[in-house]
Amino acid sequence: MPSESELGLKNAQYRGSKSHKRELIHHAGVQQHRFRDIHRPKVIANMSDHSDWDLVALAQDGDSRAFTELIQRYERQIVHFCQRMVYSREDAEDIAQESFVRIFRYLDRLKPSAKFSTLLFGIARNLTLNFLRDSGRRGRGVTYSLTEENNLERSLQDESLRPDRAARLGEIDDMIFEGLNMLSPKHREVLVLREINGLDYSTIADIVKCRKGTVKSRIARARDQLRQNMEKLGGEEL
Repeated sequence: MPSESELGLKNAQYRGSKSHKRELIHHAGVQQHRFRDIHRPKVIANMSDHSDWDLVALAQDGDSRAFTELIQRYERQIVHFCQRMVYSREDAEDIAQESFVRIFRYLDRLKPSAKFSTLLFGIARNLTLNFLRDSGRRGRGVTYSLTEENNLERSLQDESLRPDRAARLGEIDDMIFEGLNMLSPKHREVLVLREINGLDYSTIADIVKCRKGTVKSRIARARDQLRQNMEKLGGEEL
């Protein structure tokens, strides 16, 4: 298997650049491995008809279209999750880039022992927590922009991002940013995964590696804290 530097991925920057996306997609075709415990799935003309793990198997077998489909299938969700955690579109895109790079790096080792999306979100989650810890060590607070094009309000109102979840949070304004930013990472992540990404409790538990009951209690606590934060900030109760 080629090294990371040989693939040109080590210092790749996401930044939403089409050229960088094409570079990542192109290198996906280098892999020549596949699962040993399943048969190579029959190639369907429309890649979107394949399951996640079928796409992984095809990518391991050298089909770059399969890895392209995986990126397109989850890119938006991962970027939005990361952005809700770090409140910077640029940093979120970098973290999303690294998440896909790591999936690619260990592509030949992946086995369908869990949902592919759970694995991908877990990687993104670990990277965001590392980012937050590093930001704290550097003395740089996590910031957000109320004028940023892809802010929380627009994301929650985006029809492709579970509008039913967005409606439950009520009227979203700039104080939601600050209210969420006041939550601890462990409470913020479960609230974002539940209310924005629309994941079920069991999936969230797998991602954050804790019991389902713990997830429920953290989400309940996060909602209460967010309401309190909004009241302190002068906002209406959610």
